[in-house]
Amino acid sequence: MTAADAGSWQAEEEEPRGPVGKAFRLSAADSLSLGNAVCGFLAVCVLAYSAIQQLQVDGGRFTPAPSYFATAIVLLLIGATCDLFDGLVARRFRASAMGAELDNLADVISFGFAPAFMVVIWGGFTQQVPFMAVLAAAAAVLVAGVVRLARFACVKTKSGDFMGLPIPMGAMTVISIVLLFQPSIWSLMAVLGVAWLMVSRIEYPKPKGQLAAVVLGWIMVNVAFLTFWVAWPSGGDLPIKIGATMQIALVAAIPLRVLFYKREQRKEAQRVGHYKG
Repeated sequence: MTAADAGSWQAEEEEPRGPVGKAFRLSAADSLSLGNAVCGFLAVCVLAYSAIQQLQVDGGRFTPAPSYFATAIVLLLIGATCDLFDGLVARRFRASAMGAELDNLADVISFGFAPAFMVVIWGGFTQQVPFMAVLAAAAAVLVAGVVRLARFACVKTKSGDFMGLPIPMGAMTVISIVLLFQPSIWSLMAVLGVAWLMVSRIEYPKPKGQLAAVVLGWIMVNVAFLTFWVAWPSGGDLPIKIGATMQIALVAAIPLRVLFYKREQRKEAQRVGHYKG
């Protein structure tokens, strides 16, 4: 290789391949994505701080405090609100060159790593289940979330709906399991079931129009319940359990509805084929 060839090769490698100037300009939607990432980071910090503080005070014993869980969940719900609005803001105003990548990276933190870490805090300090089983369930949540986001960037459904359980809804369902149940093999199996739904081919409807307003209202109601729970844990316990139960029921009902819908379509196709025959 001559010096000229080497110089031309280096020039080709160093040549920018995209709109570098525009890539460094953050839009309003990017600010929401970054806010989502910060909320996920703070949620992890709150849970880690609760563990460190109690381990220092109680001499090696740790029981997850409901108030810290509630604070972490409020942060994740705020992150979910940012995630709900960043796409709307991007369509209404403008999107930067790295908006989609920022959104996915923020979702990995808030709805992948933070819920996985919450599973570890919830079940990793108990004798009821093996620690490795807890780690496996937490890792499944993280891996499924990463795969779900990567597939979302590559695969588009014909209907325009989500293929697989959206990662924010998956995270909220994992959190609901943590709030409702004590660590056990069955509750860990439920966490694994949520991870499977995220990478499944079941189509979930996108929150548009009135559905988006309903989702936002549901988030706000849960934030209010959780805030009440932080101040008065005993008084807010029942609303939190009701909200968590509704979340799990919703996520379980959608696949069942899809199965019934497809069965009806097959029966209709068979009737049409019978009449034509």
